Amino acid sequence: MSIKNNLQHINSTLPSYVSLIAVSKTKPTSAILEAYEAGQRAFGENKIQEMVEKHETLPKDIQWHMIGHLQSNKVKYMASFVHLIHGVDSFKTLKEINKQALKHERVINCLLQLKIAKEDTKFGLSKLDIEHILTSEEFTSLKNIHIKGFMGMASFTEDSSIIRTEFKTLQNIFSTFQDYKTFNFNPSIISMGMSGDYKIAIEEGSTMIRVGSSIFGTRNYT
Repeated sequence: MSIKNNLQHINSTLPSYVSLIAVSKTKPTSAILEAYEAGQRAFGENKIQEMVEKHETLPKDIQWHMIGHLQSNKVKYMASFVHLIHGVDSFKTLKEINKQALKHERVINCLLQLKIAKEDTKFGLSKLDIEHILTSEEFTSLKNIHIKGFMGMASFTEDSSIIRTEFKTLQNIFSTFQDYKTFNFNPSIISMGMSGDYKIAIEEGSTMIRVGSSIFGTRNYT
């Protein structure tokens, strides 16, 4: 099927409260434009340089999502335009995002990345890490970030029971912080689920999915 047909098929199966992020990493601008012309506006990239280049050449009403592991020294390159940063996995990075957002006189939306998979290759914070961040005095000084929820990646496995358990963990942690709200922390987003497991993720409470290959076809490795 075409990119347009793929998008129509996926969107037809999604509950109204679930947002679709089209993962466009490694994909050419022509493919992104095809998705754009089909009505898609939110795209996810995992390399800042690639996202910056695409932002410069593609329509300005595209919402760019940074979904990859983020090094704090790279934040400055996207601070002027990034719509949502999914993978904030350290307080150091959060403070740098705030610093760069202040320079551009804007508030940058973020998700805290939880480590829900057992794999060592996955990044993320623990529930205790998040408690330490949110209750710290320094966190209250961050006026230019807005934490809108949590993100997590399940283990790379075909065992759906493991995937489901990990997604349940993320949803449960999200629930524990529902009543803890401040001017810069107001969780409403659970970003979990990709092409291979987004249906399970939605069943377990996801409100935002990140889908690449099911839209654009097999990933191009670079």
